[in-house]
Amino acid sequence: SAPARAAFVLCRLDGLPRAEVADLLAAAGVADPAKALDSASRVEETVGDAAGTLLKSQEFDACSVQTRPTDLLRRRRRFRLVGCAAGIAAISCVALVSLGSAPRDEPSRPSGGRPAISADALLRTSPAAWADTSRVDFSAWPARGSRVDDRPLLTRALSAWTNPPRGTRVGAAAAATTEPPPRGTQLLYAGEVGGEAVAVFYDGRRVVRYEEPDDASAPASLDFARADDSDVTTAAAVAVSRKDGKVRYLAAPWIAEAGTRDLLRPNSPGHPLHISGGGLTTAVAIPSATGPCTDLPVLQLRSSRRIVEKHAFLVTDLGGLTPAHLSYTPLPGRGAPARQPREATSGAALVSWARGACRLAELHGSGVRAVNRWDFAEQELPEDDGRAVWSCVRASTWRGAGSVLIQFRTSTESPTSQAKIVGRAGPTAACSRFGQHVVASTRWTSGSGHQFLLAAGSREVTRITVTGDVDERKRGRFLAARAPRDARVTVRARLADGEDLAEVGRARGPRSGGGRPDGRG
Repeated sequence: SAPARAAFVLCRLDGLPRAEVADLLAAAGVADPAKALDSASRVEETVGDAAGTLLKSQEFDACSVQTRPTDLLRRRRRFRLVGCAAGIAAISCVALVSLGSAPRDEPSRPSGGRPAISADALLRTSPAAWADTSRVDFSAWPARGSRVDDRPLLTRALSAWTNPPRGTRVGAAAAATTEPPPRGTQLLYAGEVGGEAVAVFYDGRRVVRYEEPDDASAPASLDFARADDSDVTTAAAVAVSRKDGKVRYLAAPWIAEAGTRDLLRPNSPGHPLHISGGGLTTAVAIPSATGPCTDLPVLQLRSSRRIVEKHAFLVTDLGGLTPAHLSYTPLPGRGAPARQPREATSGAALVSWARGACRLAELHGSGVRAVNRWDFAEQELPEDDGRAVWSCVRASTWRGAGSVLIQFRTSTESPTSQAKIVGRAGPTAACSRFGQHVVASTRWTSGSGHQFLLAAGSREVTRITVTGDVDERKRGRFLAARAPRDARVTVRARLADGEDLAEVGRARGPRSGGGRPDGRG
């Protein structure tokens, strides 16, 4: 019967005592809870531990039954397990109806503040798992912190996640859901940070942070962020506390060294950052999202040799639970294969990033996973006025979409000035591995005061064509033509394989790409 199936799941999956299960069944309208519990017990006697193992496995989905051809004898032996799976699928529906309905725009949640899963059901990874797995992501994090065995704290956190009490501050990054914790939720951290109790979880798709303030009268907070398909860099740290303009991180177990550096000052050395034995960093300044861009602190992390040798990388805080990974793709070489993104720790990478770093503030709070800066072309300027470097800065989000900025900087400008924005587009695949070709243009004034239209393309561009108020065609990857400041033009390119390529969206308006002196215009 449905009551017996519900009793079986509550006992086996949630691990509730018989008395509490009886109370829940009675509250749901079951006429004879004791009979339902007896029936559930008979199922356990008949099937044994196999049903419990099935219920608690991470791979099990109560809404689907998977079968494959086999001999009749094995089918008969498995018949009971298949029956259990079908019964559990029915229980999913019974539980939703009997335990109350939720608003249509929110996932169904258990009523009465009972967690969707119990603290005892949380998964905990072995402390040594990260060094002996090919899946180096949040699933390899062990449970750390002084309160990992504090069942009341974990129960309050799971209850708040399931049914946030009135006043709870709930924040969700772009594309992150706030649905209740599923089976297979993993505990990453539980402890004290800055006098506040913090618990961090991972459910395979999201990182969730629960925070209780030291003032018992103040409300708790919940933050959700996407974390699916994370890796050694994007699962390198989680922000566990933000206070007084600073953030403290919980570093991944594979982080051997940490430091900070100013992205606007490529020639300045970094500073060591202390990581406690439990993985907590000391407080780090948060880059300003609204104020003047006078400095831009980033983390420089180094992976353990047990993961990969000599692997250092940069991440920066963009307001989310996980910092964004910064990478760099250098100028194309002559006749060499296309360059691939690499870590932004070399001298050339740091110099390039310094000229466009202030634009990172535009990405604050947008769910960005990684930002790559690609110097796709270097052009000799007319009238021997030096050189210009064209860059495509791509911000990729956890949900897959991305946006790009086309930046233009010259060798005659101050090394501290921010590159000019000459184009932007999004959502787009441009400047990713699925959009490896780009052409862009800008107006430029020479030292003598002459007005030019400049255009440049990536390594596969063989011809650039300008039509409109200026009619010009040029073989190769670069074009420079005299043009009035207000000329209306269309720029296109031809690739080596004959394909036609449109210009990435060019910034419009008389002040396109200019901006304020601090580079945030």
